[in-house]
Formats: sequence, C-alpha cells, structure tokens
Amino acid sequence: MHASSTLDDQPVVARLEDFDAASGSPAERLLFNHRPWVLALCLVLSALFGWQATKLQLNASFEKTIPVQHAYIANYLANQGNLAGQGNALRIAVETTGESIFDKDYLRTLQQLSDELYLLPGVDRPFMKSLWTSNTRWVAVTEEGLEGNTVMGDSYDGSARALTEVRANVERSGEIGQLIAGDFKSSIVFVPLLDKHPKTGEALDYGELGRQIEALRAKYESDRVRIHVTGFAKVMGDLIDGMRQVLAFFAAALVICTAVLFGYTRCARSTLLVVACSLVAVVWQFGLLALSGYALDPYSVLVPFLVFAIGMSHGAQKMNGIMQDVGRGTHRVVAARYTFRRLFVAGLTALLCDAVGFAVLALIRIEAIQDLAAVASIGVAVLVFTNLVLLPVLLSYLGVGRRAAERSLRAEAAGAAPTGLWRQLDRFTQRGPALAAIAAGALLAGAGYVASLQLQVGDLDPGAPELRADSRYNRDNDYLTRHYAASADILVVMVATPEDQCTRYDTLAQVDRLAWRLEQLPGVEATHSMAALSKLAMVGYNEGNLKWFELIPNAAALGGVQTRAPRELFNQGCSFLSLYVYLKDHKAETLARVVGEAEAFITSEKRGDTRFMLAAGSAGIAAATNIVVQQAMREMLLWVYGAVVVLCFVTFRSWRAVACAVLPLVLTSILCEALMVALSMGVKVATLPVIALGVGIGVDYALYVLSVMLARLRAGDSLSAAYLHALQFTGRVVLLTGITLALAVGTWAFSPIKFQADMGILLAFMFVWNMVGALVLLPALAHFLLRPMAEPAAALQPAGA
Repeated sequence: MHASSTLDDQPVVARLEDFDAASGSPAERLLFNHRPWVLALCLVLSALFGWQATKLQLNASFEKTIPVQHAYIANYLANQGNLAGQGNALRIAVETTGESIFDKDYLRTLQQLSDELYLLPGVDRPFMKSLWTSNTRWVAVTEEGLEGNTVMGDSYDGSARALTEVRANVERSGEIGQLIAGDFKSSIVFVPLLDKHPKTGEALDYGELGRQIEALRAKYESDRVRIHVTGFAKVMGDLIDGMRQVLAFFAAALVICTAVLFGYTRCARSTLLVVACSLVAVVWQFGLLALSGYALDPYSVLVPFLVFAIGMSHGAQKMNGIMQDVGRGTHRVVAARYTFRRLFVAGLTALLCDAVGFAVLALIRIEAIQDLAAVASIGVAVLVFTNLVLLPVLLSYLGVGRRAAERSLRAEAAGAAPTGLWRQLDRFTQRGPALAAIAAGALLAGAGYVASLQLQVGDLDPGAPELRADSRYNRDNDYLTRHYAASADILVVMVATPEDQCTRYDTLAQVDRLAWRLEQLPGVEATHSMAALSKLAMVGYNEGNLKWFELIPNAAALGGVQTRAPRELFNQGCSFLSLYVYLKDHKAETLARVVGEAEAFITSEKRGDTRFMLAAGSAGIAAATNIVVQQAMREMLLWVYGAVVVLCFVTFRSWRAVACAVLPLVLTSILCEALMVALSMGVKVATLPVIALGVGIGVDYALYVLSVMLARLRAGDSLSAAYLHALQFTGRVVLLTGITLALAVGTWAFSPIKFQADMGILLAFMFVWNMVGALVLLPALAHFLLRPMAEPAAALQPAGA
C-alpha cells in the first residue's frame, strides 16, 4: 500500500558502479553501505532470540485478569485471609449413577479424591471443603439445646448404620443445595486456590493444574461415578490446552499469506524472503518476551500471529517497490535503496499507528490487557527493523525474478487506462456518487449507533463464555447449575468491626437489613450470613419455635453463636463478617443491579465503627472488572483516536486530509460495536482490545492511499486523476492487504476457544470495512475537502474555496 516508484522520478541505474553510494539519508548510507554487517547483526540477534524463545512459557494468572487497583479488589485482597477462598476456587461435583451418595463405595471414592486434591500444589488447604473435611458440620436443636459435629463422624465405618447416620447428619448440616445436591446424587469438593505456589513462590501453573485435574478425573471416573469441574483455574487450564491448538491457525495464516502474496507476485524467491522476514519478526518477539520476563497467556497468544500477518502485508510493499524498479532495468541494490528511500517514513508512520493501537491498551488497569499491550508493542517494534530494514537489505542481495518484475511493469502499464473496478471506484470522486457514499455512511453510522446503545459490558451468557457452549467445561457448569441451589456466582459483602465485636446486635441488624434488600432483587437466589445463623440459633434456643426466628438484642445469646458458626462467616478475632449473596448468573445486568443496591445501602447506613465493603467472591470480582472495562472503553477510544489524529496530521499537515483518513475509521468502530450486539458479545477483557487494534491497524489503508493522492494533488492533478493514480499503484496492494489480513485472522473463527473466535470475527470485519472505507468513503470525502493545488507548495483547500 506504499507509494510506487513513479511517485518520484528516480533515474534508472542499471550498473551498481554508476550509482552514488554517498547519496540518500544518513540512515540509508549507514545500512546499505555496510550490508554485510547488517546481515551479521541480524544473524546474531536471530540466534540469540531464537534460543531465548525456547524458554517462553504459556501460563495465566488469576490476579492478572482482575483490576487489582479497583476499590473492590483492593478490599478483597486486603481481607483475603479472612475469606474462605472466595476468589479463585474450583468446584468439583462428584456424581453417582447409583441411588444416592449414601453408598460406601461412593464415599470411599469421594474420600480418596478429596485427599488427592488436598495435596495438589497451590490448594488453600484450611478452606478446602467436602463431606470428608472437618469444616463440614451439622447443627441440630435437641432437648439439651444446640448440638453439632462433623458430618463424617469419627465412628464412620461404612456399615448400614453409619450410612444412615451420615444421611441424618447431611440433612441437619444446611449444606443441601450447596455442598450436596438436592437429589442426593452428587456432592461437591470445594477447592480454593492460591495464586502462587506455596513452596517456590512462582505463579501457579494453571496448565499443569488443569492436566492434574484431568488425570484425577480419568482415574476416578467410571460407570458408577462422573466428575464435573468448574472454576477459573479450570477455564484457564482449558484455554492453555486450547492454546496449543492455536499453532494450527498459525500454520493456516502462513499458508494463506504465502499463497496470496505469491499469487500477486508470481515470484517464489521474493515471496519466501517476505515470509522468512515475517517469521524472523515472530522469533525475535518471542525471544524479547522471554528476556523481559513475560509469558504468553490465552489473551495474548494470538498477537504474534497478528504481528506475522502485519509483517507480511508491509513486506509486500517493499517487495512491490523493488520489483517495479528492477522491471525498469534498475540494479537490485539500487532498487532496494530507492524503495527504502520512498517507503521508510511512510512505513514507519504506519507501524507507529499500529503501535498506538496496541500501546493504548496499557491505560486499562488490568494486567492481562497491559501484558497484551506490551507483547503487541514489542512485536511492532521488531517489525520496524525486520520489515523496513532487513527485508530491503536481503532483497538487495537476492533481488526478484526477472519474469515477475517484467509482469509487474506490464500490469503498471496496463493500469494507465483503468477499467473495471478502478473506474467504478473512481466514480466516488464525483459529486453524485460522493454524496450517495457519504449518505450511506451516515445512515450506517446512525443505525449502528442506535444498535450499539444495546452493547453491554461483561458476560452475556452463563458458564464460561471464553469457551464454546458445548465444551466439557460448560456442560459441567450446566450440571452444577441444574443440581445445586447455591450458585457458583457468589458476591461477598465484607463487614469490618472492632476486635471481638462482630456479633453485636447493631452490626448483625445492619447485615440482616442488607441481606433482606438484596434478596428482593431479581437474580438473587439467597443470602447467607452470621445474622441469618443467629436467627436460626434463636429458634434452637427456644425449642424450635419459629416465632423466635429473629435477632434478639442479647449480647450473650448472640455471642454464643460463634462457637458453632462455620469459619467462612467470620474471622478468628470476630472483627470481620462475610455476607454471601448467591446469584442466578454473572451477567452484567445482574451484577450491576446487585452492586448498585449494595452501594446505596452502604452510603445510607454508614455510621459507627462498622464498615461495609464490596466485594469478594467470583461475582464481586466480575462486577469490579465490568466497572473498569466500562470506564476504560471510551477513554481508550479517545486516546487511540487522538494519537492516530496526531500522527496523521504530522504526516499530512492538513486537517482536511486527517478528516478523510479518520472518519471511515469512526464508521468502522461504530459498526463493530453494532456487530458485537448482533453476535451477543459483551465488552470484556477478551473483546476490549479488538476495538483499539482495529483502529490502529485500519488507518494504514487511508495513510497509504492519501499519501499518493496528496502527492499528485500537489503536482496539479485533478482529484480523479490523483485517486486513479493511487489506485493504480496502491489500490491492488490495499485489496491484497485487506484480504490477507481478513483471511489470516478469519481462520480464528474455528478456534475451540470462543473468545479467540470472537476476536477473529471482529478483526476480520474491521479490516474489511476499513479497506472499503479507504477505497469508497475516503474519495467521497475528498471530493468536498480536497482540491488540486495551483502550485506544488500550496496548502490544501476545500473544494468550494
């Protein structure tokens, strides 16, 4: 998409000795007058980075996917020691195909599985819970008052009498619907996790943990037992496992880009050089990531493949320029220098726009997205050297095939009398078609904007939207949803009190009022707290009479509940309480409703030395993430568009040209949001980066088309002639690049990882629409904003001036 050799009348130099090696910029002289040293340096760097690339890790981190600086997450992390693993946890449902779980073989299998899970690295063992752990207890009202013990008592021996006792204990435990299914066909092993390995201090390897969980599933599953696993760690394990399949999409991108480029050039030699330089860029990127201490995670694993596709498209421009000069008879070394002269600044500007689209993601205070920004920015930085420097130097040695060069020259000559598609596109420089194009763009923008108002932040589907709906994980999640009343989507309100004051009447009354208000909301299935347990205890203290199901302002009675309360409801020093809110789902609408009501309560009830804080639990963390993503979305767009406008203005020195370049991008952004609504995609950590990437990369099209048009307008050509000139020398490559990028990322739609498929669909859509905008809407806008110059140095004037 860069300017061709006809844009400047460089002389044809057939013999290298006739060329002035002292000509050109200092950078050109430095590189081309010392080509052997440049290649030696690149060879050394390739060996070094290739060796480092073998050390690059694939992993994920729970804390990296959450906004740790948000107030909710700060509260959660500050009180993590007081919470019973309410963050990163696995829920493993062990189902029997027999009559019920009250079977000695089932309970023996459950015990063995529970013991092996307990020993896995990274398990927060004090808070692990199953039928076999000591923190699963029953409480009953007897003539003596309240009595209780562990569900699996010390006397259990597998006999019929012992099984009957276990069943009675379960029925008195209050765990039916939470730890035990209502139909008594399964029970849960709750496995809270630490984010770091307790011995090594390194980040927990979710890929390895996922493989260990699958090994246990294979070991204990049989025709009598089925195992269902849910939780963040399992999602990440499945994503990391799916990342290995992504190599197939890299191979597909390689084949597609190579085939399209060879089909355009018919030169195997230069096509292989472009492919090789793009692969070198990926190797350098991997090596630099390893040296910088980064690991690839499911959110950033496709960025290197995107960098490869961008490198292929930019490399095609360098090869195209050299091919045209060689076709005219210019020596390959001189042709490489001419191409470097013409295209280095334009290519650098284009890559800077790409870099801005990536780097602006660092503004989002979620470490996974910031890492993605760093991975992508490193990739673009590498492309500046491998595609703008290394490729021309390599082509100066090997050149291009003579037949391919002559074919390129014949195609250029045939383009002097444009017909077909070019002539149809040229119509948009005329008033009638220009008005029609702008009107159509305005209608699309209006309709897209109305549709985009329905765009939601967060997950719109149950389970793990990152995975396919029919994935094993989402089938497991569906099982838990259908068989357990207590949802895995839990929001925890934290309550801080003075030491040993958590059971004061005033505090428990506040907790009870908040619980009641939240229970009235759609999407809230139940709540659980010390206040609710205290009311139940009052019933027990009064012979089971439900009239006593109320908080009594009696400090001794309320304080006595501590001795029998489960540890997840309060801490050791009785200075912290947890209010558990069980939600129907973790959809954005549900989370916003619950958080809004809790915030209103906290604001209105703020008094004394009791402090209510949001939010822990999987739903609380998701709510905080949604808030950060929503705030960052518009801010991110403002920054990326602001940076693109500045770069375009520096390049074109005309606000009118900037308007021609940027307005098609704005239309594409609006239509992208409308597409997300149509495809039921929410804005979240996985999809937010796509919006910035599409803008940064998409501006390349307008940049290259406008650079040619403005050069011809300054030379005195009419708008039609200038646009035709741009189409003849850059239009084919615009189409080539748009098709190549769209096809390369479009293959991601077949990924087993749903959010990667979504990224592929959105990026392919944005590439195609940005290409259409540059070829249709840009000339239409130019009709009203740009005009030929009376003198080459004149400033651009509006058409009606």
